[in-house]
Parts: sequence; structure tokens; C-alpha cells
Amino acid sequence: MQSRYLVVVGACLTQFTIIGLLFSFGLFFKVFEAEFGWSRTLFSACSSLAFFMMGLLAMVGGRLTDRFGPRRVLSVTGLAYGLGYALMSQVTEPWQMFAIFGTLIGMGLGTHDVVTLSTVARWFNARRGTMTAVVKVGTAIGQVVLPMLVALLIAGVGWRATVIGMGALAALVLFAAAQGMALPPVPRPLVAGSAPLPPQAPPRGDRRTLLTLCAIQACFVPSLLTVPLHLPAHGADLGLSGTGSAGLVAVIGAASVAGRLALGRALDSIGGRNAYLICLAGMVLALAGLAQFRELGPLYAVVTLYGFSHGALFVVVSPTVAEYFGLDGHGARFGWVLFAGTSMAWLGPILAGRLFDVTGSYTWAFVTLMAMGVLAFLLTLSLPRRRHA
Repeated sequence: MQSRYLVVVGACLTQFTIIGLLFSFGLFFKVFEAEFGWSRTLFSACSSLAFFMMGLLAMVGGRLTDRFGPRRVLSVTGLAYGLGYALMSQVTEPWQMFAIFGTLIGMGLGTHDVVTLSTVARWFNARRGTMTAVVKVGTAIGQVVLPMLVALLIAGVGWRATVIGMGALAALVLFAAAQGMALPPVPRPLVAGSAPLPPQAPPRGDRRTLLTLCAIQACFVPSLLTVPLHLPAHGADLGLSGTGSAGLVAVIGAASVAGRLALGRALDSIGGRNAYLICLAGMVLALAGLAQFRELGPLYAVVTLYGFSHGALFVVVSPTVAEYFGLDGHGARFGWVLFAGTSMAWLGPILAGRLFDVTGSYTWAFVTLMAMGVLAFLLTLSLPRRRHA
């Protein structure tokens, strides 16, 4: 019999590997600049393409999970993700980077969240927020451990050997983790020969709520994907070493553990709307600090606040979708919300890279992300104060 806690372990390992390695990519910016002379706009465009594919594939991944189950979906996309990093060791031209990020790495990103979190939401009802937080702690630990490991490997064996190792690790761990993933058993119909009715389209008010959740996601996700990607380069520009710059990402990961656990536990009692407001307020304040501070002490303080809010926001979305709409068709609806976020998120990294290339700093990038966070906060205030499930 499938254990629901084995599902949580598999989801944790998936999040740990995919996001931990993704947030390590910023450590290669300086290396690629030195070896190939490529701009940060180009690196950011590669990541942005992967994020855009993540949104497209999230919709498909949600439906595939509803139909075929998470084990098959994550097995295929996990192997593809690992292959993508391994092939990065052979790149010599920009188009090769775009091809890798737009296909193989995009496949891994496109399914890691919607498949794992939708599956966990179906196994847990009373503690849905708490267990989602536990899964997302895997992401936070990956953010702490893997960037530091990658930084040491780059310094010790070079970047090409490092990405080969990253690819092998990803393929092995992700395929193994997928074997623990499964949907809960479907209850038998009450009348012999009958079948469950398909989920009805939500009434107009619920459709409006879904659109609002999509708009909120589109406003804050660019920050969640841009800041960790560019923060190592920002730290290097301020004079930090390679491991010191990786340490900034590690601070985000460590602080996000507290954010995920605290808001995940609180979410079960305060509801998604209030949890969103808390997270977004913290994120806006942190982005204002990143735009302002250059000294290490204040910088680490605002990075800690950002990490707390960053981690908590990743926990809030899936349970809130279930709260408003229930579990019928959860994977598809959650996929739409994720797509709304990544449809805007791909602009974040490339815009930040372009603003840096033009101005020589990340100040205006942080200010732009802060303004989008304020808009997300205002949109959240319009959400209804009620639960459907």
C-alpha cells in the first residue's frame, strides 16, 4: 500500500534537487563571462526561457498527472533535467544554451512544482498547508546545500566537470524520488457501474477568484526567480568571493525554511488570503532594502527577510487553490496559476540582466520588482474571505 509519507519524501527530494541546482546557475555567470565573453543578458535570457517553458509545461504537467499519475511524469522529466545539465558541459555557442534551457531543463522545471504539490494536496486534507511546507523545506535545503557544493566544485575541478556532476546527481536523485510518487486511491462509486461526475466549471465569482490568483502570481513570481539567480553576481559586484556570493543564496535558503514552516503551519488556521498578505509585505520591504543597502550587515539582514518571504510564498499557492476550489481538477487549476506566474517571470531575469548591463547595478531591477510586489499585495486585498474546501 502506498504510504502518503513516502510521497512527501519523494516530493522533498524532487524540490531539493531541481531548485537547488537551478539556483546554483548564477554561480556560472562570472565563469562564462570570462571564458566566452557572453553578457548577463544572455545568461538571464536562457533562464527566462526555461521559466517560460516551466509555465507552459505546468499546465500540461498538471493534466498529465491527473491522467497518468506523478510517477511516470516525474521519471521522464527528471531524467531530462539531469541530461540538460550534463550537456551544458559541451556548449560553445549561445544557441546551445538556449536549446538546453528551452527543452530539457524546462521540462524538469515545468513539472517539479505542479506535480509534487498537487499530489501532496490530494493525500492530506486537515494538514495540507503544513505538509506543503514540509515539501518546500526540501527546496530550501537545496538552496543552502547545493550552491555551496557547486561553488567548491567549480573552484576545485572546473565548471565543465561540475555541470557533468550536477547532471548525474539530478538524473539519479530525481528518478529515484519519482518512484515514491503516486496518487491516492479513488473511492468506489456508491452505485455499481456509476462513475464520478467531472468537476463542474466554477461559478462566475470563482472564476474571478481564479483570475485574481493568476494575476497575483504574475506579479510576485518574477521576484522569486530573479533575486536568487542574480544575487550571487550582485554579491560579487559588491566584492564578495565566490563562496561568499553563494552564501547569500544559502541565507535565502536557510531563512526560507523558517518561512515555509511558519506560514505553512499558520496557513491551516489563518487561510490563504492572510498568508499571502504577510508574505508579500515582507517581500516588498526586503526588495526595498536590496535596492538601498551596499554594506554587508544590512545586506544580510534584508536577504534574510527576503528568504523568509520567498519560502513562505512557495508554500501558500497550492493550498490556497485547494481552499477556494477543492481538489477536483486541482492539478489543472494549479497549473493555470503557475503558468500565469511564469508567463511574467521569464521577463524578470532578462530585464534584471539588461538593466545591469545598461546601468552597471541592480538597483532599478530591485525597484521594479518591488513595485510589482506592491501590486500583488493590493490584488490580494480583493480576494474573498471564504473557503470552498
